[in-house]
Amino acid sequence: MLVLSDVNAYYAEAHILHGMSFDVRDGEVATLIGRNGVGKTTTLRSIMGIVEPRTGTIEFNGATISGLSSDRIAHRGIAYVPEERGIFSTLSVRENLLFAPVIAPGGWSTERIFDTFPNLRDRRAAVGTTLSGGEQQMLAIARALRSGAQTILLDEPTEGLAPVLVERIGEVIIEMKAAGLSVLLVEQNVRFAAEVADRHHIVVHGRVTQTLGSEEVRSRERELLEFLGV
Repeated sequence: MLVLSDVNAYYAEAHILHGMSFDVRDGEVATLIGRNGVGKTTTLRSIMGIVEPRTGTIEFNGATISGLSSDRIAHRGIAYVPEERGIFSTLSVRENLLFAPVIAPGGWSTERIFDTFPNLRDRRAAVGTTLSGGEQQMLAIARALRSGAQTILLDEPTEGLAPVLVERIGEVIIEMKAAGLSVLLVEQNVRFAAEVADRHHIVVHGRVTQTLGSEEVRSRERELLEFLGV
């Protein structure tokens, strides 16, 4: 579904991705795990064309997307939920949902979204500035699901959320996989990642150094927590 091959990316002259290579399979939930500053978010931004790789290739559904603009990449079927969520502060929940474009058939209906996120149904008239962090995260994910994208990029979706909301986000990711979507998840919560994902790409200094299955992540949890410094 999504393949990165020897991708090198920079911010100005700062070299961030050093030959990033990995893949996300059709219908798979995959993670990028690593310390802060190793290039995980830059990887997502490179996939979306926000950061243009200087070398290497990114392919989606067998076609090269590196070098395309962000809107063209989105219309190929990729949605991005950034860590900062990007909620329109003066728009209501319903307006935030309807404002985002639908790029392909098969996106989740507003009714399905409200069934999945009852809090959003209850607060559908509330404006973005009044939403809690958890509600903003749910809304950001809901917009991506409504778009009809085949692959969803999630950047630290559980960061700063209460345990009950982390559990709900996990349930939604599993539901996304059951619906046939592919998910690439940047996540520091190793235990959460092992519960929701199929494979885990370990990132060190801008490249993937190893790929682990969830059972191996569980068995090496203490080692990985020490590696992450948490």
